[in-house]
Amino acid sequence: VASAFTAPHVTEWITIDVTATIALVDQLRNRPDYLGAKVSPLVVLAKACLEAIGRTPIINSAWHNEEVVFRDGVNLGIAAATPRGLIVPNIKHAQSLSMRQLTAALADLIGTARQGRTPPEDNAGGSFTITNVGPFGVDGGTPIINPGESAILCFGAISRKPWVLNVDGEERLAIRDICTLSLSFDHRHIDGEAGSRFLADVAGLMQDPSRLDLA
Repeated sequence: VASAFTAPHVTEWITIDVTATIALVDQLRNRPDYLGAKVSPLVVLAKACLEAIGRTPIINSAWHNEEVVFRDGVNLGIAAATPRGLIVPNIKHAQSLSMRQLTAALADLIGTARQGRTPPEDNAGGSFTITNVGPFGVDGGTPIINPGESAILCFGAISRKPWVLNVDGEERLAIRDICTLSLSFDHRHIDGEAGSRFLADVAGLMQDPSRLDLA
């Protein structure tokens, strides 16, 4: 309630073709160094957000006492449904993790949350959050920013849908993996230009994940 009625929320949406992301997930699952790892499109999205925040750091900032406070690192929150309700534990300094490390950290974070064993410190100090409504078959939403943060990204369901492709200058209709991303941000200090740039950056990386640093 405090967040909803204190921070002026703006929400932007973008629908994208994530066929290449699905292909990347399949490739990583077959790599020896990812043996046993729980690779998912959510991991790719998390990595895309971390790289995009590096280019638009105000997304990871905070509004405090009428001033913008920039953080040194990204404490990446992941909204997790548990038997006791929704909680948002976060991965500390997630920007410093490799793709493989991020995959392991994300699986551990969600697994621990679902078992009801999340320590209090994991729920504190978040700086940016992803909420994943895709597993429920929901296309998108207008998420409320977590208190103390400035933005939250909603990851919608991935569905097979008709999509217009441009192949050698010609438009062709194809069945692709499509999803919608929506970003809510605090309009006191994040304007539409910064929010749009960040969301478009994330979308571009999801559409072409070969641009991600997978080391």
